[in-house]
Amino acid sequence: MGRAFAAGLAVLAALTGCTVQTPDGQGKRRSPVHIELPSGTPSPGRTPAGDDGGPEPAPPSGDDKPHTAAAPPRVLWSRGDTGRDVRELQARLRQVAWLFEGPTGTYDEPTERAVSGFQGKRGLPRTGKTDAVTWRRLLRMTREPGRWDLYLMGGQRADPPDARCRTGRVLCIDKTSRTLRWMVDGRTVSTMAVRFGSQYTPTREGVFAVYWKSRDHVSTLYDSPMPYAMFFSGGQAVHFSADFAARGYAGASHGCVNVRDEAAIAELYAQVRNGDKVVVSW
Repeated sequence: MGRAFAAGLAVLAALTGCTVQTPDGQGKRRSPVHIELPSGTPSPGRTPAGDDGGPEPAPPSGDDKPHTAAAPPRVLWSRGDTGRDVRELQARLRQVAWLFEGPTGTYDEPTERAVSGFQGKRGLPRTGKTDAVTWRRLLRMTREPGRWDLYLMGGQRADPPDARCRTGRVLCIDKTSRTLRWMVDGRTVSTMAVRFGSQYTPTREGVFAVYWKSRDHVSTLYDSPMPYAMFFSGGQAVHFSADFAARGYAGASHGCVNVRDEAAIAELYAQVRNGDKVVVSW
């Protein structure tokens, strides 16, 4: 009968999830039957079914526990910033037709508006500030801008002057850096961005002299204005170009040396004399 009773207990334990307890360490015998009732909370160290060790599920709606908000993306550039990186931002915004001015290298109001428009089009917060998320999206949509994309409207540094420019009064024109230095006795008086002829109408290189100045000149060959013209080689002259001022290096001259800054060339025109040297070099 004892064996039959023990077997019955074993069957009961199997059916109810019970375990038979042995005497404890002090020799006291506990209840022979211990029933484990289901609990809503797993025991410590136990992994609930279906939990793969990943992040805990979000708390149910209405949970009053405080939540940590995701940190906003880092701002790279914003209104008032300057430099080469801002030029690249502006050049890339031009590629996707969100900016039509510059690049200037200064994060100004048009740049802020362009960034805000770009962000809104792509479902990003319209802050007008270029953060890391906005920048990554713009990088994926554009190509690496070249030097003259970055300096489309001028502003580039002049290279060191040619050795032939170091004496006398000289219009020192560098095709590599696309700049003109007005130099007197080796001293640079002013510097300005310039544009040259295309491969079909190249600007001639060499040493020349200003032989004629014409304040309100109009080209008889192309019927186009050439204000503040200072002729140095045949029909080639240094002069102001409204097209250069509007389109920058996206265009070219018919062989002349174009200046886009009208105030700068007006001042230069007043200082240059007939007979002053002109050096055009790479």
